[in-house]
Amino acid sequence: MPGVIYYHAEEGDDMQVSTKFTVAVHILTYVAYVKDSSKNTSEAIASSVGTNPVIIRNSMSALKRAGLIDVKRGPGGIVLKHPLSEITLLDVYRAVETKADDTLFRFHEHPNPECPVGKHIHDGLDDVLNSIQNHFEADLASHTLEEIYQNSTLPKTVSN
Repeated sequence: MPGVIYYHAEEGDDMQVSTKFTVAVHILTYVAYVKDSSKNTSEAIASSVGTNPVIIRNSMSALKRAGLIDVKRGPGGIVLKHPLSEITLLDVYRAVETKADDTLFRFHEHPNPECPVGKHIHDGLDDVLNSIQNHFEADLASHTLEEIYQNSTLPKTVSN
């Protein structure tokens, strides 16, 4: 399915995460790479990501609300508010994919209370889904953007 990445909690258990997450990681990595160069604009980032600048600006708004970047008008450009070593993938995920009270799994709202399965489905499923979410978040929290940056094959200097 286009626009979706998957997390494999256990063999065969796939959870979808939209491309907003990977686009946000791309944005933050790009900002760290270009630093103060003239290429630090939403248009330049959009060119790197291969998308429309409006999508980049929307992602940047979410990253700014989360306190990960600051956006300065004019030549100031985009700046990281924390070193890459202090920004986890969980920080990025929470900034662009979820609201504070969201969970990965949304339960269907009206299981039939007259049906034995509908009446008790939460008993068997809630703990399992909470465990999967906790493992997923722990995995994301164990990786920083510094790791992504260092593991990439970026050239060592930016050409303006």
